[in-house]
Amino acid sequence: MRHRKTGRKLGRNSSHRKALGRNLVSSLFEHGRITTTVEKAKEYRPMAEKMITLAKTRNLHNIRRAVSILQNKDVVKKLFEEIAPRYLDRPGGYTRILRLQKNRLGDNASQAVFELVGYEVGASTEESEEGEE
Repeated sequence: MRHRKTGRKLGRNSSHRKALGRNLVSSLFEHGRITTTVEKAKEYRPMAEKMITLAKTRNLHNIRRAVSILQNKDVVKKLFEEIAPRYLDRPGGYTRILRLQKNRLGDNASQAVFELVGYEVGASTEESEEGEE
């Protein structure tokens, strides 16, 4: 019986799950939007939310905590300088999971778009067009 045992195993051992979470959240912060399975997005959503909450208070301790979890200094820099300031007045709910209609081709896994709230595809293209003028 698995009474009070939380978390999904995702078909991996504990170290692989930890690495998967770090990579998934790092990719989310790096790109703003990623496509993954619904189960992975639901499992690592709290981790992403906690990292943004941590980054809202910028001090050395929080930066070191973020580096120890994400293990990518460029992503941590982007998290503290670009992502967290957008959510200073927001008390939570920084991410969104949107289910996709089609399942993955190889194993028929349900797919979802895991993105930061406020991420717009058109915003990045408009900025690049302004720079060309």
